[in-house]
Amino acid sequence: MEPALEGMKLLQVGKVKEVYQPQADDELVFFFTDKISVFDKVIPSTIPRKGESLCRTSAHWFRMSDKLGVPSHFIELMGPSTMRVKKVRVERDMSKLSHDSTSVLIPLEFISRYYVAGSLLDRLKKGRITMESVGFPSGHAPTYGELLPEPIFEATTKLEEVDRPVTMKEAMDLAKLTRSEWDDIWEAVRKVDDFINSQVESRGMIHVDGKKEFGFDQDRKIMLIDTFATADEDRFWDTAELAQGRRVELSKEAVRQFYRGSGYHGKLMEARDAGVEEPPIPALPGEEVTRVAGLYSTMFERLTGERF
Repeated sequence: MEPALEGMKLLQVGKVKEVYQPQADDELVFFFTDKISVFDKVIPSTIPRKGESLCRTSAHWFRMSDKLGVPSHFIELMGPSTMRVKKVRVERDMSKLSHDSTSVLIPLEFISRYYVAGSLLDRLKKGRITMESVGFPSGHAPTYGELLPEPIFEATTKLEEVDRPVTMKEAMDLAKLTRSEWDDIWEAVRKVDDFINSQVESRGMIHVDGKKEFGFDQDRKIMLIDTFATADEDRFWDTAELAQGRRVELSKEAVRQFYRGSGYHGKLMEARDAGVEEPPIPALPGEEVTRVAGLYSTMFERLTGERF
């Protein structure tokens, strides 16, 4: 535990982050652990200094978003793996949300996609979404890493056991959003992503996709919360490697690919589709832990331009 957390009450233990209550009632303190999760499963392995990488990267992007005119809940770093933020209420009973709710989490994840990758490819191949809906002609055979005709912006649930895509109407009804608030959120996503894309391009990377979360402040103005544009939330590829026909994963996607290659992902998806007990996720081998630790430290430097 970092010294900054001493005497604070532990409020919540998440998949990779712990939340503490400081003296100020309208604030929270996030502690980024070295845990790692994929496919909504916490891996029984820790990655050295991963928490510090995510915390410091998040702080960098929050400072940038504020300069862009997109407010966030970030206040300050308290330690290498600890940050102080404005508090929002997490309302798990959706019936208690209203169009007047303030200082509350918007219970959605907002995902921007620029290439065919991850779950998008899976859904396209299984016919869960049509080729036409993402800009491809009917009958198109999608391939991993293919540039999308146009960026895709979609929302998923946030507080359910397993996140699921929702339509605009479902999302607005679930989160009690007006059309104007919905549009404001996506405008903020586009503005921040345009900046991220230009920054990482100048550092030899491509921003493939990413997710963002929002909350309402005390005046019901939207603000970015949690974390974004880190190696956990977003997917990046190396530009020079891609030019040579190689897609080098510069994010947690590298860990997902390990479990896809091991066969675990296939077994997990079969269990979920069948509605039966899911197999536990195995630990990462030692050499994979070392490789992933190096990935996170390198990505901090490439995303922020700072030394780790």
